[in-house]
Amino acid sequence: MADAMAFRDLASRDQASGDLEVTDTTTFDAADSLLLDDISVVSDLKTKVTEAWHEFARALAIVIQNLERGINVDLTLDPTASGTGQAVYEVSIQRNVDGRVGALAVSNAGLPEGHRLDRNAVAEMIILGWSPPGVVEGSGRDFAMVGATADAARIAVTITKTLRDVYGAPHPAFLTYTAHDADEVDVTVAALGTARARSTKQAEMEYLRLDEDGFAALEDPQLTLTERVAIVVAGVQRTTPDQLQVDSDGDIGIRSGSAMVFVRIRENPSLVDVFSPVLTEIEASEKLYGKLSDLTTKMPIGRLYFANKTVWASVPVFGRDFQATHLMLAVQVMTGLADELDDRLHGEFGGKRFFVESDTPATAEVEAADVRTGMYL
Repeated sequence: MADAMAFRDLASRDQASGDLEVTDTTTFDAADSLLLDDISVVSDLKTKVTEAWHEFARALAIVIQNLERGINVDLTLDPTASGTGQAVYEVSIQRNVDGRVGALAVSNAGLPEGHRLDRNAVAEMIILGWSPPGVVEGSGRDFAMVGATADAARIAVTITKTLRDVYGAPHPAFLTYTAHDADEVDVTVAALGTARARSTKQAEMEYLRLDEDGFAALEDPQLTLTERVAIVVAGVQRTTPDQLQVDSDGDIGIRSGSAMVFVRIRENPSLVDVFSPVLTEIEASEKLYGKLSDLTTKMPIGRLYFANKTVWASVPVFGRDFQATHLMLAVQVMTGLADELDDRLHGEFGGKRFFVESDTPATAEVEAADVRTGMYL
């Protein structure tokens, strides 16, 4: 009963703040459809990211509820994508032999200096419902939590908030996960939203490369545009199409440094849009519009524009008579461009880069630095 009350309180706090929302302690209702503009890329970025976390939490609740005894699910903030170096922020979930669900979350004892949780973060862990290291039997030096499978939704919300709010994952696409038994043998669990299943050695050997065979596969007239795009993006990312991070809008997400690039397929007209929210929470100004116009004229392909307090970059590729090389070029240009431009524009105009929580608005006019823009501008 105490767990249920705590969970309802947690859920009500989130409803009031527009944050993670649930309806009861065991299931998630389908979220309302996102109201995204289908004509131009003027998405509500905050809504898009929030929905990605909702999707992740719902999927995690289902996995927890159906977890078999002796199976572990490990959720990790990918250090290669998040820039956390040797720090491994991880939560492990297990269905114990007694049927209860146990979870462990890394504490400062498992984190290197410079990446440890401050006092506020440790307090937040306790508020979320984690027991301090050593309190729960067998927890060792990790935070711990134990609950029944009926509490799957509450546990999923707690773990999601831990990864997002305490460990600093800006988007589920930064998470990897693996499921295994006591002998470290991989098992399959349902997909966790846009989080990426950690590849086994076999999968790493089988990732699709866009070589002659890959291009030959694209010539199959039965393939839809969506399938063709998935093959190309997977090849660029050195993975397989089923491992791509696809959100609830059907957009494929690609991490690039401190930027996020999305690939969206549009039906009418047939178009593949490769776009990125370069800089958010920025105010319009004559100087900003002038800068974006100047940069756009120097771009070999694509454009920059401002909408909803966000600077967007976009490179369209025709879907009709689709050419894989065109999409490959667009993805390569956009991933490099977005990661470069967010730093460049932030230094001059302030705002927030997609994956840098510490950004603050500029307090004074700063002349544009002489930044090398390589092939992109």
